[in-house]
Amino acid sequence: MSSGKPRFKDYNRQEAEEYSGFILSGVAQATEFINKTDDPEAIRYLVEERNIDIDVPGSGTEIEKAILTSKTAPISVKQTVAQRNDDLGDIRVPETVRKNAETALAVGKPIVLYGPTGTGKTYFAKQLALKSCINYSISTATPSWTPADITGSIQPETEDGEIQYVRQAGCVSQGIQKANEYHDNWAVIIDEITRADISQVFGPLYTAIEDHDQAIFRDEEGNRLTLNDDVKLICTMNMSDRTVNELDNAITRRFAMVELSRYDDEQRAGLFDDWIGELGPDIDIDQDRLHDLFDSHHEGINSGTTTNGESGIMEFGPMHYVDVTRFLKSACEDGGPYEGEESVAVGQAFATYIAPRLLNSASLPQINQLATHYATLDDQFEAFDLTPAINLANREAEAEEREMGVGAYE
Repeated sequence: MSSGKPRFKDYNRQEAEEYSGFILSGVAQATEFINKTDDPEAIRYLVEERNIDIDVPGSGTEIEKAILTSKTAPISVKQTVAQRNDDLGDIRVPETVRKNAETALAVGKPIVLYGPTGTGKTYFAKQLALKSCINYSISTATPSWTPADITGSIQPETEDGEIQYVRQAGCVSQGIQKANEYHDNWAVIIDEITRADISQVFGPLYTAIEDHDQAIFRDEEGNRLTLNDDVKLICTMNMSDRTVNELDNAITRRFAMVELSRYDDEQRAGLFDDWIGELGPDIDIDQDRLHDLFDSHHEGINSGTTTNGESGIMEFGPMHYVDVTRFLKSACEDGGPYEGEESVAVGQAFATYIAPRLLNSASLPQINQLATHYATLDDQFEAFDLTPAINLANREAEAEEREMGVGAYE
């Protein structure tokens, strides 16, 4: 002990507390202690009570890796380290949805979150991942996807004029590698799965879900990658793309199908209050009136209250409106591009964030209904100029009519 360096015997929490000054004074001793301890509370103490520095450029990554790859560190401690820069807020989906999704993941069942646009499927998928896993990776499906995007492929690469073949893991195989490396749960989020040909792309995955001994890929070292319960597979599906009845039975048999439907009035009002409240007192917008506009717009889209008594135009969730409030907060602040033009800013926000998302999946009759809806709202809410959204819908209707040849023979 003459050198001042302690001789660790048990590498436990007691020694972590007693010699924390030494342990935290350098990367080498910190990583040595973390790698050798068999006491999860020793690592918890260093991370949660002594706030071990894992953000030091270069050296900090060694400490982070030691904690994340430790077989001893509790998952909650690994989450603290891996997710320190993530902040997705509280889970706001209906309670039944949360319970069903969390239970499915807990019993090792992959899940599909489905519902209309704006119900927060991707956001909730990330929240689920951060709650149940160390961290997550996310990929968005495309029409060009093949099974290789899920499992992996062997790709040729040229180096010094010679062709070499390199194994490239797919999104699920990469998740398996992460789970194996960290010895704990890792989430793989596949967003908007119906953009791909599910029955063709998910084929190898179906086999792996039913048989955990079935390798879906081999890495560069030849190691077999098999799907296990440490990999939490979370998919999202927009109901405007396809209904559940139209899905391949193979996926509905193997995945828990969790629906995110429209939020009830109280839940939606709470979301609107939170987002509009972030505008603060310095933005010259009548917040109560803006809340009423959100409500009337949402109800008219979903229930037809401002669309001549019809049953609604389409299903549309509330999550899109947060983009409107963020736009207004930035655009109308002191020195912002719409300072003093708050009425105009509201209409521009709807034309930028809301109307295009509705028009993107609308049929010609629905486009015409949207134009009428915005015109009605513009009359009802004189404090806000919704002309940009009206014009956008009208132009879209004209373009659709030209595409269909409507009026060509009149």
